[in-house]
Amino acid sequence: MSASSDPFGTAAIRKRIQESVRETVRDGGRELSFRALGTNCRIFWISTATAHHALVAGVLDWVARFEAKYSRFWPESLVSQINQAAGGDWIQMDPEAERLFALCHELHFLTRGSFDPTALPLLRLWDWKQQHSRLPQPEEVDAARALVGWQKVQRQPGRIRLAQSGMGLDLGGMGKEYAVDQVLQWIRQNGATSALVDFGADVRVDGPPPAGRSFWHIGLENPKRPGSAWTGLGLKSGAVATSGDYHRRFELNGVRYGHIVDVRQGRPASHGICAVSVVAPTCTQAGMLSTTAFALGPVEGLRLIELTSGVAGAIVTNSQILVSRRFHEYVAS
Repeated sequence: MSASSDPFGTAAIRKRIQESVRETVRDGGRELSFRALGTNCRIFWISTATAHHALVAGVLDWVARFEAKYSRFWPESLVSQINQAAGGDWIQMDPEAERLFALCHELHFLTRGSFDPTALPLLRLWDWKQQHSRLPQPEEVDAARALVGWQKVQRQPGRIRLAQSGMGLDLGGMGKEYAVDQVLQWIRQNGATSALVDFGADVRVDGPPPAGRSFWHIGLENPKRPGSAWTGLGLKSGAVATSGDYHRRFELNGVRYGHIVDVRQGRPASHGICAVSVVAPTCTQAGMLSTTAFALGPVEGLRLIELTSGVAGAIVTNSQILVSRRFHEYVAS
């Protein structure tokens, strides 16, 4: 395959994903599990169509193309190309990428800047995967913060540019959730009468649940006892996303520093929150709200959830669980 026909190296991503694929038949439907987007992915669907192999192939192809194009960890991706050209040339983008970056702009506006895809300099500074012998110094934080700001991203029809050298994009705050929405929509349009898409505990369901059930059951992991659930939700349709710092974190001198950075402070959010779960019509909205609420803290975070129409949420702190007024409507009895 030539570079022009595979500009982002999708074939290598597709091969890696394919090697992790597992398929099972259960509950009157089919389940597909695989590793992609840096997490465990699971899709369950019920369909009257017999061409399930084409559906599986289509899903895996879409996910491979999405990861190859938008992962900052993949050197051939569009996002990597944009980051490498920061402070220099414009990078061409297609209509799909334009729509995705337009969505980033909208989410940045809706969260009053708390969601910022240009936070990469801060994420690198506080990288939870590294071994930290000391915390970043104030001057290092200030230097990284100076490179952060969605307003510094220049966009014109068909092209994009980061204004300053050292800037960088990271779509981790919404990319996986966006993928959940797109995959579910694709499955439903291609013969599935109902489906569940779960990418790293960011979940969306649509259509009737398996026979004998009145709703789709989704457990919320207990951040203090990972692997167990502190409650379960029952959904007819919609999405649930959870943001937390109990998996992706580092510790120094007995203090935990998670992967969710508060761009206002230039450091990992530290409000005593362990996890935030949000129920919303789409996974993109649920993920944006859960991450933003985590960064804002329990008081401002719960207020954000309460003031957003059509959503509900719960905030698990070190000492208590705070829930929005509508959250009880989704708790499975």
